[in-house]
Amino acid sequence: MAENSTMVTEFVLMGFQLQPEWQMGLFFVFLIVYLVTIVGNLGMILLVQSDTYLQTPMYFFLSHLSFLDICYSSVIIPQLLETLGADKTVITFECCATQFFFFTLYASTECFLLAVMAYDRYVAVCNPLLYTTAMTPEIRLRLVAGAYAGAMVNSVIRTGCTFSLSFCNSNYVDFFFCDLPPLLRLACSNTKPREQVIYLLAFTVITTSISVILVSYLFIIRAILRIRTAGGKAKTFSTCASHMTAVALFFGTLIFMYLKGDMGTSLGEDKIVSVFYTVIIPMLNPMVYSLRNKEVKGALEKVFKKMKISQEE
Repeated sequence: MAENSTMVTEFVLMGFQLQPEWQMGLFFVFLIVYLVTIVGNLGMILLVQSDTYLQTPMYFFLSHLSFLDICYSSVIIPQLLETLGADKTVITFECCATQFFFFTLYASTECFLLAVMAYDRYVAVCNPLLYTTAMTPEIRLRLVAGAYAGAMVNSVIRTGCTFSLSFCNSNYVDFFFCDLPPLLRLACSNTKPREQVIYLLAFTVITTSISVILVSYLFIIRAILRIRTAGGKAKTFSTCASHMTAVALFFGTLIFMYLKGDMGTSLGEDKIVSVFYTVIIPMLNPMVYSLRNKEVKGALEKVFKKMKISQEE
C-alpha cells in the first residue's frame, strides 16, 4: 500500500465522456433515480416497522434488503452525480479504496441476504408448523450477522488484493466509480495472481448464494406441486414471486459482470451493466415487493386511508 501511494496518490474518474448536454441530462435522470431509491427503500423500512401485520421474518429480512439498497446506491450515485456534473472527478487513492471496500461489502451482503431470504421462504412453505421456532428473532439476527460477516471477509480480501497492485501506467480510470475492471487496466504489476483470488472469491460468493437459492426453490416448487387446489398453489407461489424477481435481476447482472472471464476488456459494456445493478436495481426492489406482494399492498392501502382520514379531519 505504501508503494502504491508514492506512485499514485489520486485517480481521475472519467465517467461516461459524453457531450455536455447529454452529461447534464443524465445528471438529472440519475438524481431523480437516487431520490426515488432513497424514498422507496426508506418507505419500505418504515412500512415494515409501523405495520404489525408485517412483523414477520420475511419482512424483517426485506427491511434489511432495503437498508442495503440505500447504502449500496449511496456509495455509488453521489460519486456518479459529481462525475457527471464536472465531466470528470479527482478522487484520492484512499477514497477510491474506501468506495471500493464499501461497494464490495454491500454487494456481497446483498448476495448472502437474498440467499437467507430464499431459505426463509423454504422454511415457511415446506415446514410451516416449525416456522416460528426455526425463525426466532435471535436466529434472524444471526443469519443477518452471518451475511455481513461473510461479506466483510470478501470485502477485506478483495480490496487488499486490488489496492496492493502497483498503479504506475496511468491514474485515469475509464469508469464512473472505483470498480475492479477499470482498475485492473491501470496496474503495471502482474495482476494474474490477485485476479485469480478475486475471481475465486466472486465465484464463491455468487455460486454459494445461488446454490442456497436454487436448492430452496427446488423444495418450494416440489411443495407447491403437492398442493391440490389451484388457489392454494397461486397463493403460495405469490409469496415467493417478488423474491424470485429480485434474485433474477441482481444475480443476472452480477454473473454477466464478474463471471464472464474477461474483466476490464470491454469497459463500455461494463458501464451499462454496472449502471443497471448499482443504480436501477436498488430503485426497482421496493417497487417489485410493493407491486407483487398483496401484504405490502394492503399495508400501503392502510397508510393511504389514514392519510386521507387525517386530511378530512
